[in-house]
Amino acid sequence: MPVPSATLGDRSLFPDLEAEIYLAHAAIAPPSLPVRDACRTLTDDYARRGHEAFVRWLDERGRLRSALALLVGAEARDIAFIPSTTRGIIDVALCFPWRRGDAIVVFSGEFPANVTPWQRAAELFGLELRMLALKDFEASTDQGMSRLAVELRRGVRLVAVSAVEFQTGLRMPIAEMAAACHAHGAELFVDAVQAAGVVPIDVVASGVDYLAAGSHKWLMGLEGAGFLYVRPCRIGALRPSVAGWLSHEEPTRFLFEGEGHLAYDRPIRERADFIESGNVNAVGLAALQASVGLITSLGVRPIFDHVTGYLDALEEGLLARGFESLRAREPERRSGILGVRPPKPWSSVAVHKAITQRSVACSVPDGVLRFAPHWPNALSEVSRVLALVDEALQSIPSTEASA
Repeated sequence: MPVPSATLGDRSLFPDLEAEIYLAHAAIAPPSLPVRDACRTLTDDYARRGHEAFVRWLDERGRLRSALALLVGAEARDIAFIPSTTRGIIDVALCFPWRRGDAIVVFSGEFPANVTPWQRAAELFGLELRMLALKDFEASTDQGMSRLAVELRRGVRLVAVSAVEFQTGLRMPIAEMAAACHAHGAELFVDAVQAAGVVPIDVVASGVDYLAAGSHKWLMGLEGAGFLYVRPCRIGALRPSVAGWLSHEEPTRFLFEGEGHLAYDRPIRERADFIESGNVNAVGLAALQASVGLITSLGVRPIFDHVTGYLDALEEGLLARGFESLRAREPERRSGILGVRPPKPWSSVAVHKAITQRSVACSVPDGVLRFAPHWPNALSEVSRVLALVDEALQSIPSTEASA
């Protein structure tokens, strides 16, 4: 049976999606028919063949590793599978070759996944955690980089930043940050969960040292899967603090090649996948392989251009209605997210509730009304969204407007 193909602006691969208009890909993406079929194929195969199915799906994961590498401009050997963005951050935080007194820079206003693990690392290893405000980067790239340069000159070991900020959709200047870090002997970790799959990424060209992304947002897979990239020159310095039985070289020989291969002293692999310490989420990775296949068939750049056109029209309509846009003015600092605040006296929470009741799925993180379309969203939806926003504003009682 041929695999259904993806078309920009066509949501026919999502026949059971209840929301009339789905604009919550920055939260959780609904699985497409190919993703659902991939999960069913894997479970059916295991149901029929049990452990004999393992080898087939191990080979499939090899193909997925290559596809993810291609997606971000890396080599397959530099990609590891992880259960979530957070887990990838934790793994690097625990394995990084810290020295007591090292400084880490994080940013106030980021999603906690890219703050909490570094806080714990600071506590565990005796590090200094410095938290910078995102407002400097929101003002301009030059202002943000100037503020970061002050910290780098003071001495920093690692800077942790999101490729795209989860509320405003601000795309951070990753290449400039990496270059500045390296010039001062620091390394750069990037949380790409709000970028991978919708914003073009090239880890080699941008000089990123580490990058992690979960699969359930813009990659349009399921929760519980994702990938970590590690720059090849950084692997040798990492300490295998999270290693398990599958982290060794040739870890499964004793299961297939007869007596005498059980050993505990095989070296830990000097590749990113040493963090794959035990069995992985096979269903989640099968789903990710299917979803990445759709994304690569369309191309990330065409997807980004499509989403940009959608948000340009939506932003213009919302501004005309008195909304405040948090989106960057410069195109190079934009992503797949449009964050807005409604005009007074309406609150974001009240407007979100009213819009959701009218079958527009969006989200409201920390009081910001967030719209996040992806490749299945048709540009013709925008006029309908704006009409439903008008209905929503008119429907909110004055007693609830600011609730």
